[in-house]
Amino acid sequence: MKRLLLPVCLVCIVTACYAQDPWKITATKIDPSNYYGITVANGQIGIVSSAEAFKVKEVVLAGAYDLYGRGRVGNFLKSFNLLNMYMEIDGRRLSNADATNMQQSLDMQHASFTTSFDYKDVATVTYTYYALRQLPYSVLMDITVTAKKELNLGSASQMEAPDALKDVQNYYNEIDRPHTTISLLTSTAKSPTGKLLMCASNAFIFSEEHGSEPRVIHEMWDNNMHLMKFAKKIKVGESYRYSIVGSSITSAHHADPLNEAERLTIFAKLQGRNRLVEMHNKAWDDLWKSDIVIEANSPDESGVVAQAQQDIHSMMYHLYSFVREGTSNSPSPMGLSGLGYNGHVFWDTELWMFPALLQLHPALAKSMIEYRFERLEAAKRNAYGKGYKGAMYPWESAETGVEETPVWALSGPFEHHITADIAFAAWSYYSVTQDKTWLREKGWPILKATADFWASRVERNGPGQYDIKNVVAADEWAENVDNNAFTNAAAKANLKYATETAKILGIEPDADWMNVANNIPILKMPARPGEPVGTDGITKEHATYKGEGIKQADVNLLAYPLKEITDPKQIKNDLDYYSVRVPDEGTPAMTQAIFALLYARIGDREKATHFFNDSYKPNLLPPFNVIAETKGGTNPYFATGAGGILQAVLNGFGGLDITPTGITQIKSILPKGWKSLTLKGIGVEKKTYMVK
Repeated sequence: MKRLLLPVCLVCIVTACYAQDPWKITATKIDPSNYYGITVANGQIGIVSSAEAFKVKEVVLAGAYDLYGRGRVGNFLKSFNLLNMYMEIDGRRLSNADATNMQQSLDMQHASFTTSFDYKDVATVTYTYYALRQLPYSVLMDITVTAKKELNLGSASQMEAPDALKDVQNYYNEIDRPHTTISLLTSTAKSPTGKLLMCASNAFIFSEEHGSEPRVIHEMWDNNMHLMKFAKKIKVGESYRYSIVGSSITSAHHADPLNEAERLTIFAKLQGRNRLVEMHNKAWDDLWKSDIVIEANSPDESGVVAQAQQDIHSMMYHLYSFVREGTSNSPSPMGLSGLGYNGHVFWDTELWMFPALLQLHPALAKSMIEYRFERLEAAKRNAYGKGYKGAMYPWESAETGVEETPVWALSGPFEHHITADIAFAAWSYYSVTQDKTWLREKGWPILKATADFWASRVERNGPGQYDIKNVVAADEWAENVDNNAFTNAAAKANLKYATETAKILGIEPDADWMNVANNIPILKMPARPGEPVGTDGITKEHATYKGEGIKQADVNLLAYPLKEITDPKQIKNDLDYYSVRVPDEGTPAMTQAIFALLYARIGDREKATHFFNDSYKPNLLPPFNVIAETKGGTNPYFATGAGGILQAVLNGFGGLDITPTGITQIKSILPKGWKSLTLKGIGVEKKTYMVK
């Protein structure tokens, strides 16, 4: 018996040493000089963490754009930092220098961020904040001070306007009610051009278990900051808890944002802390009914697989956090994690984030395509201005749907595949949901107008030569090229989707659409001196491509998701050729994810595993493993990459396939070390799929 016990114990010890919590990312070493914040968001408001105690780095509000910063185009704006605070114990203002045993953790299951530390032998301090899922414009911070010695606590909530805002106005109001006084700290300011009125308000929530509420005092510091504070004596062994609840909203969201900010804060305060957290947790429990669960092959591999499970949950968590059901918002490449890419919407949404969310939560994906439907008329005006028919969507889109790409970037006037990417998303939404009412009312207008664009965009140079000239390829290092593989294949797909939609709806399709589709060329390479044997027949990225390095996947997207190429031998040849032409640095994370997905589908476990790991592990930044856009990059959180990697899991390893009649499952293989993959809550029917 003793001989049998020892190996079992060793296995347990090894497993425990390597086990990662699938739901919680914890940092025990907080280094402000090497710190990339992680985001708590509810699809409308995002809060980015800070290494500094009692601070948040920034607050980002979806839909709040003004002309500010780079490029003379619409930009995301920093909103009022309504959760910054300070704490004093026995008259000393606490900072990181006073903190020992400091740690921070993100609870992905319930979307909360917690910081805790000890202050000498006097107290333990913990605070947790939430972007409340049930209240789109509202946030909550819980603070608990546990006294190891009797102490005098002083705490303040500070409202500070970002430097870019102007005409700041600060207000303080006390509303007396029989059992409480609502002390409202409120600020408003205009955006840089004066276009928006930005407003925020917050209030304390004091716990009834501590008796009478302390007196709240207001202080005005300067035009850009004011605060409200209170003081409280805490006995030895007592844990004193209080909360700050606040709301942020702009005139882009409401016609009367000043009063609405205060109303929202009052509404949240009178819900009470426990009810707010309970409803928030329930909303997240509902989201996580759609989940991805992996199991390790053996105890020796459990550590690597446990880390992959945490990483996958982090990717899902961020996509869930950056999108909100029932809106017409669509996420930028960095979601609500900051001001990256000006908060603009690119193909990153439709081709990378959308398919993953469509399979996990069709209702979330619907908000993203609603964003494009509402801007269809702007796309039609854009096409008219360029001399084309139909609708030409902008490469970068913000509030209005006009082109928002800075003029020095050629992708604005030339990266036309975005129009077909949006058509792909519209067709995919119908394919998964089979919602014919939506297809008639919203999908069809998008698909018809985008098909009309391509019919006018091609240059008709004879059979098989309906060329699409002068574009920026999906591989953006290829500028002003002709007959780009992805652009051409996406245009063909767009025309086919529109034709099929017309038939479904009992509408006579434009016969010219399929005429054009059937004559758009997909180029192939001839054998060339110096190239390896078998190069002939490789899909050619564009008319003048000569084997140079590529920034990101282009040709390989013809196999997935476009299904222009279906022959496994052709898919493998294209993969083997282009996967070695991506440099180690400077390329976006989703490229390797496509390689992983396709290698999984053709049964190459070794390469699928390699590219899955290579798609994101070199991009992770401390201390919370947030994904940067590129290896060695410093601009997290790259939601585009997360969407691509999740597609590698769902549609590569998991074998899910979106077809015109819904989601099916095809044969695939798992990465090394994975015993099983379970996909829960998939599609409108919330089905479970498994691969072993």
